[in-house]
Amino acid sequence: MIRYRRASVALGLTAMGLAGCAVGPNFKTPAAPVAKVYAPSAGPAPADQALHAGRPVAADWWRAFGSSALDAMVDEALRANPDLKSADAALRQARELLAAQRGAFWPSADLSYQAQRAKTSDALQPVTANNAALYSLHTAQVEIDYSPDVFGGVRRATEAAKAQAENQRFQYEAARTSLIANVLSGAIQAAALQAQLDAALKAAAAGRDILAFTRRQVELGALGQADLAAQETTLAQAEQAVPTLQKALGQQQTALAILLGREPGQGLPTIPSLDQVTLPADLPLVLPAELVRQRPDVRAAEANLHVASAQVGVAIAARIPDISLSALAGGASLGLQDLLTRGNDFWTLTAGVTQPVFAGGALLHRQKAAEDTLDQAKAQYRSAALSALKNVADCLDALSRDADALKSAQVAASGAQRGLAFAERQTALGESGALQARLAVQTYAQAQGALVVAQAARYSDTAALYQALGGGWRN
Repeated sequence: MIRYRRASVALGLTAMGLAGCAVGPNFKTPAAPVAKVYAPSAGPAPADQALHAGRPVAADWWRAFGSSALDAMVDEALRANPDLKSADAALRQARELLAAQRGAFWPSADLSYQAQRAKTSDALQPVTANNAALYSLHTAQVEIDYSPDVFGGVRRATEAAKAQAENQRFQYEAARTSLIANVLSGAIQAAALQAQLDAALKAAAAGRDILAFTRRQVELGALGQADLAAQETTLAQAEQAVPTLQKALGQQQTALAILLGREPGQGLPTIPSLDQVTLPADLPLVLPAELVRQRPDVRAAEANLHVASAQVGVAIAARIPDISLSALAGGASLGLQDLLTRGNDFWTLTAGVTQPVFAGGALLHRQKAAEDTLDQAKAQYRSAALSALKNVADCLDALSRDADALKSAQVAASGAQRGLAFAERQTALGESGALQARLAVQTYAQAQGALVVAQAARYSDTAALYQALGGGWRN
């Protein structure tokens, strides 16, 4: 057994010395984007939000919205969302597969024991040393097999498994970032829809009052049937918006519950109104060259490219010689008590080389398929990088354009509010009728609904920018 151990160790060290460079291409990180700006045509930054070039995204970026209710919903989603749990399980699986693949670098050892009861035919010579025809045979042995990674096939397979684990890690980070952004956006949209619904109900109530007033005026002959028909149409349009908003609000609340890992019937925590949420004033902005290192989806595409590169090496290694070493040692005896005594032991050392000669072209075509997969992964990475740049450019443009839209909505709402106050004052002084006041109420409610939409867009644009910049997972 001592001689066996020395021989096996010597063979192992010799094989390790034979190991050279791994076959196949060595992976190189793709070049970073060369552009200095995201989109020359993007509008200027909003006056109430400053963009800080080179500032990284904070790890807890959602807290910049200043709402403890939003923070609580994000925390609950990170704990209970089933899709995130699935991504976490996939990551843990990939890491276990990597650990399993690393086992290929080491020799494999198997212990076995076999007990046999047999009788030799009288027509044959007895097989035992004492010439007994009926005998029991006990055999115990240890077998060690080792394939030295001379050409790097195992190293490339391990490299692919490690890159696959990285791919799953980045997919998890992308799912986590998307979940946070979706919770914020979902809560903001739910608050906006609730505010729009309240405004629509006020507009419909004002429209019903106006219609009742118009009917009385028609009965008195002050207005004609055309005026009545016009007001009936206006009221119908106002009332039509109510069920549409109710449906959208219900669906949004259900979607938000699912994001939190709740059943729709369990209800929702308190959703803050838009007035209870702070619009972040200082926003980070990483440069295009750094964006590809910050975006988890781009890093996942890079890891997938790494997997494809390593698989080319695995396919090449399958076409070249494979060296194997094995050692077998044990003992066999007629009695269990004599199993390991001198004279009953046996051992074997084996070394072999296997060179594939003919496989119907399968190995060559598998290598070519791996090379084609590598080309595909390169194109997919390029697409992911370009999509990331476009995503940030769109968010920056939306910040600017929606800020202008909010200004217009604020002017319209302010004007409608002043008109309402003027109409109510005129009515109180007897200088105008109740119809003008009701019309002013309806106009103000509609303007408030449009203002809510514009405000929600600003919050959603900001959350989308944080997500587009990578979500701060590196911090």
